[in-house]
Amino acid sequence: MATRLKDNISSSYLEAANKLKSRKARRRIAAYVESYDDVFFWRTVLSSFENKDRYFEVMLPSHKRLERGKKSVLMNLMAKKIGRDLICCVDADYDYLLQGVTETSRKMMQSPYVFHTYAYSIENLQCYAPSLHNVCVAVTLNDSYVLDFNEFMRMFSETIFPLFVWSIWHYRKGIYTEFSISDFNKTIELGSFTLQNPYHSIQRLKHKCYVKVGELQRKHPDAKESYLALKKELQEQLGVTPQTTYLYIQGHNLFDKLVMQVLGKVCKQLVAERENEIRKQSVHGTQMRNELSCYSHSTQDLAQMLKKNMGYMMSEEFQKIRRDIQAFLDRDKTAGAPASVQEPTQKASNLKENLERSS
Repeated sequence: MATRLKDNISSSYLEAANKLKSRKARRRIAAYVESYDDVFFWRTVLSSFENKDRYFEVMLPSHKRLERGKKSVLMNLMAKKIGRDLICCVDADYDYLLQGVTETSRKMMQSPYVFHTYAYSIENLQCYAPSLHNVCVAVTLNDSYVLDFNEFMRMFSETIFPLFVWSIWHYRKGIYTEFSISDFNKTIELGSFTLQNPYHSIQRLKHKCYVKVGELQRKHPDAKESYLALKKELQEQLGVTPQTTYLYIQGHNLFDKLVMQVLGKVCKQLVAERENEIRKQSVHGTQMRNELSCYSHSTQDLAQMLKKNMGYMMSEEFQKIRRDIQAFLDRDKTAGAPASVQEPTQKASNLKENLERSS
């Protein structure tokens, strides 16, 4: 039983509170998120929609009622509370690609007041390939070119794409225990990586994925038609291309096991280059030590800079989130619907069509 006022907050409550304010006061729209790390990301999404009439407050639900990071728990908690003045913002995980096959996916896809990242998680967007060079420059203060991140992530994505389709196929069929996300992550581990031969690791990965795909094809000989249909749907309807698959795999695994490993090697080389440059240009030992100390204090922590990376704002996935928010605000402006009424949306219509095709 709720014992605090905060535990009883709903869209209706916030709407009533907004009406009690003066006519010139801005309307407050609360946005509940899963964890601390999500607060800044959703602030970057929502802040550009604030104006003289409204503002957003990104917040976490009561910790006594919710374990952080549990999207299904958050959505169950918010189910009867969300509306035009209280929205829910979550990581998409696999639920966007499952298109309503599971209960959590249906809740996320059907509600016009639940917004998601399209990419698997915020961590995937922080690893947006065109922005990774800028992250390295921010960390090392060295703009030298070491690795083509766009090309590397493209090759990585194209290599894992056929196996990724198999992963979604198993989850769509409800037999994910036969090939779980953990199994998929284990297969696509990059292994050792060197800047001297950065694409050698991709070649090894290609062989591992080829072997696993062959194994799954033999295990499911009748799956060719449904596999190809899913592959086409992912590319043509859901925006998952062979070149951008990395945005839709498990974010924690991508961040820690791939991007941090690769960027760590790049940043280490860039720092060494800068330090060698200082040693060569220094007139005497005292100047060299002072310059090296100054440079060392100016460099940044890689993990923290990657978490603060906002280069994802250029991505198509981020633009999709913005379009969803804009559509929500447009509907609210024109319809003036009651706080907790869940009016039908294009998102819900698309979900219904996909469920009918799946059945």
